[in-house]
Amino acid sequence: MTMLPTLLSGERDLPDTDATEAFGRELAAQLEDGAGGVIYLHGELGAGKTTLVRALLRALGVTGAIRSPTYTLMEPYELGSRRVLHMDLYRLEAADLEQLGLDDYPPAETLWLVEWPEKGGQHLPAADIELHLSVDGRGRRLSIRRP
Repeated sequence: MTMLPTLLSGERDLPDTDATEAFGRELAAQLEDGAGGVIYLHGELGAGKTTLVRALLRALGVTGAIRSPTYTLMEPYELGSRRVLHMDLYRLEAADLEQLGLDDYPPAETLWLVEWPEKGGQHLPAADIELHLSVDGRGRRLSIRRP
């Protein structure tokens, strides 16, 4: 499935929260309307994963509260013809992933935004794109990879 153009790749400096949010909006603008796919977000605590996802979700049209799924593990969104599933697997054991009902959100039809994908082990579909965020001084460093 083609959900992102190839021009979105490489390394970027994100010197502050505004830059992280701007990248989230840019990413949202690159997504095909209604297309599914899987985006993995890697990075230590405080690296900016949730900040990026919140900006992306706002740019896609979420107007209400955007809760971090740290404790609920997943937050689904219906945005017209687009379905988005935001997951935070930090507190998850891989075996528990099967109990979340993810079959109701096929990645061919749903955009999956997965924080801490390494916690999902082999139970997650392969990523279409991986975002690696790291703390770099007061800002962040973003590496965009295509598996």
